[in-house]
Amino acid sequence: MVQSSGALAGLRVLEIPGAMTGYCGKLFADLGAEVILVEPPEGARTRKRDTSSAQDAPGCLEFSYLNAGKRSITLDLDSAEGKSALLSLAAGAGLLIEGERPGVMAARGLGFRECSMVASSLVYTSITPFGQTGPYAQYVAEDIVLLAMGGLLSLAGFADSAPTRVWGNQAILAAGQFAAVGSMAAVLHAEAHGEGQFIDVSAQECVVMALENAAQFVDLEGTVRKRSGGAVRFSGTGIFSCLDGEVFTMAAGVGEPRFWRNTLAWLRSEGVEGVDEIDGEKWSDYRFLATAEAKAVFRRIFAPFARTRTKEYLYHEGQRRGTPIVPVASPSDLVANKQLADRQFFVPFNDPRAKSTSVMSGAPYRLSQTPWASQGPAPAVGEHTASILATLKPVPAKAASRQGGVA
Repeated sequence: MVQSSGALAGLRVLEIPGAMTGYCGKLFADLGAEVILVEPPEGARTRKRDTSSAQDAPGCLEFSYLNAGKRSITLDLDSAEGKSALLSLAAGAGLLIEGERPGVMAARGLGFRECSMVASSLVYTSITPFGQTGPYAQYVAEDIVLLAMGGLLSLAGFADSAPTRVWGNQAILAAGQFAAVGSMAAVLHAEAHGEGQFIDVSAQECVVMALENAAQFVDLEGTVRKRSGGAVRFSGTGIFSCLDGEVFTMAAGVGEPRFWRNTLAWLRSEGVEGVDEIDGEKWSDYRFLATAEAKAVFRRIFAPFARTRTKEYLYHEGQRRGTPIVPVASPSDLVANKQLADRQFFVPFNDPRAKSTSVMSGAPYRLSQTPWASQGPAPAVGEHTASILATLKPVPAKAASRQGGVA
């Protein structure tokens, strides 16, 4: 067992790498758990999705990020030797994460039933597109399919165009995040009661959880939410150009009249012309604020003011004056952000192809006694096979030979 001072030190996690397992395993590795990638002899398929321009090293940057700090062992799980080795690993593990199609691991004799025979307290987490049961259980799906089938794609994009997929495999990452939360709860239960369990994660259901208030709109108003990207609902709301980029302001539209009054006071103090045009009783009526006339008048007055100020000035002055206005941050803005820098949110990116100045996001939380820490680079294929196999003990013949199972 690898020694760690993290919050999850002492927990061994087995990950059968697949399209949906990486982020779940990463969350455990980053907190100090020993996460072992159980890869086929040729390496995990996720290593080969190279979207970088680097030609001098195999693998992909996404794999390097999601698998930093993990260990790698190569096993042929369709062979008797590989099956026996995985069961031996399971006997000393607290959690197993896999993303195979439902029934695949059971057909190998490596489902939850078989693994729990050698480790009764093992938590066995399966992350699939649609879960283990139901008419879609055997269907395959990529990220865009999950966004569509979960309803979120219908809300993404502009009203006058087709739905737009948000970048970054958000559905798959959501599945990994929910899987990690459910798995951690089950691990705590297992440690307290010695009882393992099977965790069935549906990526589709994880996406449904991200529909914000769409269900409430139907329930309370009988309204089905539509795509509204780029649309301005009320006067005083929207994206405006400034000296060094763009800002988003929301002087109206959040049910709080004082924001409008604060904005007027700010503009008057800056000597902006035409402020009286957006003052008066009708400017507190949301029906009027929703009209094209009200939107055009506010933009005519506010846009020239914003164009002559920087994002930083507008944001901090808005904070001081109680006006909701925020910079539209670019990736370079985030890296240079003083708040993130002060909290040391970005950490060095551990990848042999990365420049020495390359960084990646750290953890969005702080643990005072067992702090988060980057655990090192992603492993090479089978890098730790020999050292891990050397520690294994044989499992009972009955458990090693049993077939079938429920997962």
